[in-house]
This record gives sequence, C-alpha cells and structure tokens, in this order.
Amino acid sequence: MNSWDKRFQTLEYVYGEQPNTFIKDYADYLKNCPNVAAYAEGEGRNAVFLAAEGHTVTAFDYAQSGLEKTQQLAKRHDVIVETQLTDLLQDEIPVEIFDAAIMVFGHFHVEHQHDIIKRIIDSVKPGGLIMMELYSIYQLPYASGGPRELEFLYNPIDVLSWCQSHKILHFFTGEQVRNEGILHTGLAHTIQFIIEKS
Repeated sequence: MNSWDKRFQTLEYVYGEQPNTFIKDYADYLKNCPNVAAYAEGEGRNAVFLAAEGHTVTAFDYAQSGLEKTQQLAKRHDVIVETQLTDLLQDEIPVEIFDAAIMVFGHFHVEHQHDIIKRIIDSVKPGGLIMMELYSIYQLPYASGGPRELEFLYNPIDVLSWCQSHKILHFFTGEQVRNEGILHTGLAHTIQFIIEKS
C-alpha cells in the first residue's frame, strides 16, 4: 500500500467531491473531445464531472482506494467512469487513444515531471487537447495545500517550454483560490495550461 492509498482510505473525500475550478471553468474547451483521460485522478471528482458532461472518461491513479471512491462517486452521480490502476512512472499507458487528457495537481519529483507530461501528451491523438493545473514552485510559502518539498513543485518556465511545440490555447501562472476538500484550502500559486497537440 502506498501513501496515496492510505490518504484516500477515509469516508470523506479529502479533496472534495466537486471538480477542480479550472477544469470546471474551462470544460467548454473539451466539448469536441468525447474520449477523455484523467491522470493522477485521486478520488475521481474531475472524472465524474466530465462524465456528467457527456464524456467517456478513463481515470488513472495508482491508489486503489482512490479508484474505489471514484466508482462510488460515479454511482452516486449515475455516470460511468472506467478506472485503471496505473503507476505513471512505470506502467504502460495508451498511445494516441484519447481525444483529450487532464491532470490536476499530479505530484511528481522534478526529475520525472517532463517525462510524465510527455507521456500524457503522447496518450492523446494529434489535434487533441491537454489540460493541467499544477502547483508552482512559488506555492511553498502558501499554507493552502500541495507538496511541502520544492522538488515536487513545477517551475512555470519549464512547463511553458514543454508546451512550446504544441498550440498553446491557455497558459497562466499566479494566484488562485482553491477550496477543495480539507487538503486544498485558500490562496494558492498554480500553473494552468491548455494545449492542442501538434
């Protein structure tokens, strides 16, 4: 059992049951993307929201307890979400299968971040969309959640460079208020992007 498995073994949804605000506010970008992957999806709040919006959604996470809560949340909302127990650092993931992919606050060590994002982009068909919100390296002074180690936060300059070979539809870094369950609460410093895969 990994640390995320333990974290999600609660009755309550530690990041809440409502979708991430960025995903909710920009969901219209995905209207022509029927088949969506949600990576590092945790307890399923974003996957269930997108399924309720009419998408076919596959949620990937390496915490079995999180995937079980995803299925419970989907059942309560009367939608279907496929779940796959996946370690994004080691396991194979599909290539050029999805119309879009999202990841919200996927925490990975700096040495793996580029590879993880590249693999997620690779899983999307050419012309498909990738949407992410990540905690930036400037999040450390904020007491609103996210990793407490700099090595697990993202440098906006790096993220922008990883997006450069694709069509950037939206890129933002700065302060955002995030009230998501008990673990993401208050003013935060994030990075957002939406890209169309070349």
